[in-house]
Amino acid sequence: MKPQDLPEHRLSHSTGKVAGLLYSLCCYLCFLLTALYLMGFLSGIGVPKDIDSGPSLDWRLATLVDTLLITLFAVQHSGMARKGFKQWWTHFIPAPIERATYVLVTCLVLVLLFWLWQPIRASIWRLESAWTQGMLTGVFWIGWGVILLATFLISHFELLGIKQALDAWRSPKPENPTFKTPLLYKLVRHPLYLGFLIVFWATPSMTAGHLLFAALSTLYVLIGVHLEERDLVELFGEDYRRYRQRVAMLVPLIKRKPDASSNQQK
Repeated sequence: MKPQDLPEHRLSHSTGKVAGLLYSLCCYLCFLLTALYLMGFLSGIGVPKDIDSGPSLDWRLATLVDTLLITLFAVQHSGMARKGFKQWWTHFIPAPIERATYVLVTCLVLVLLFWLWQPIRASIWRLESAWTQGMLTGVFWIGWGVILLATFLISHFELLGIKQALDAWRSPKPENPTFKTPLLYKLVRHPLYLGFLIVFWATPSMTAGHLLFAALSTLYVLIGVHLEERDLVELFGEDYRRYRQRVAMLVPLIKRKPDASSNQQK
């Protein structure tokens, strides 16, 4: 049967699936390019503008601009991830490309941050010896390795919107979410966030602007963890509550003590 012999609605439906998959792949490519630039932005390697380069404003104005940029990212990144926003958003965006669109908007906000970021070059610390510089640089790249591994442990392509577009072709049966704790998730509940904290802080040359970025981003991570754990408790219930009592949030070997309410439930 030739394409022109297919019913019009079926051809249109297939075309929509192809368009959705191509769109999701383009969003994934944007993510890869943005992630690579973020590596260079924080390390000062291979990018035209990093966290400490470019024209500088008065430090008070620069602090205000940079704080607004981080706040914009935090509001977008957490706001669009909430269940209520997704339910509203999918009235306008087809569900198979909802996650890819979220990834794309996140990339655009990060590009805006890269573009408008104002350096504050006052030195907080600067390590002079080659071995300490090499050590912290190595820790920085280990952090990126933790991030990459964590994404694959929790389904890299689902996290970034490719699986959803492919599922539109397969029409899989709905499955109940299964609570799993692979590898790194047996050590900390949020290895992805831990990796980001490492790359924010591991630098042999910390300027005031970099410190502002690291501090505000750390604050956002702590808020984001709280919001995400609330969603996970709602999704997985008692399984996640027990996991939260057993495994550290961000720092391995530091476990949360059982609270009174948990003891009463037992």
